[in-house]
Amino acid sequence: MPILLPQPTETDFKARSVEFWERWNFPNYVGAIDGKHVRVVCPEKSGSLYYNYKNYFSIVDAKFKFLAIDVGSYGKEGDSGTFSKSAMGKRIYSKQFGLHENTQLPGSDKSLPYVIVGDEAFKLNTHIMKPYNRSQAKEDFEKQIFNYRLSRARRVSENAFGLLSQIFRVYYTPIAIKPETCDLLITATCCLHNLIRDFR
Repeated sequence: MPILLPQPTETDFKARSVEFWERWNFPNYVGAIDGKHVRVVCPEKSGSLYYNYKNYFSIVDAKFKFLAIDVGSYGKEGDSGTFSKSAMGKRIYSKQFGLHENTQLPGSDKSLPYVIVGDEAFKLNTHIMKPYNRSQAKEDFEKQIFNYRLSRARRVSENAFGLLSQIFRVYYTPIAIKPETCDLLITATCCLHNLIRDFR
């Protein structure tokens, strides 16, 4: 895991930002965040706690590789509440994720912080950007353009989950193993996914 999912550094964020600008035309953007529900067979005597789901969050780079993952939340809550309580969410919201330095926007003299983009489920934050709501965007063409560009940039996270599932077909069926073993399985497949992406 330390080799295939290392802790991101400021240098990594600068390189990711350049990749996202070149590939997705979105400035100061270092990753896309999303949550994924993985179906697990409900353990005995767990009541509605699992409700046949397990949740994990990941941040994905421009090449569909996982930069960071947080595995093991119960799936009964929504993405926003689960993310806020997760170790990754706490680090990002408390500004301990390493996204400290502001950098100059391409073709501009303005300097803004690095951001991670997410969907409407995530709370707006200095380092988490999400789209305008539909009613606001409907009335303002520039907000529509922003939402379109953010949506294009955010799609890498959904594509990464799709690629992961195509290779590791275990995600297509309910996983019948202990929850703690399922955490290890998710982590291992994300690491192997990154290894495979490196050799493409």
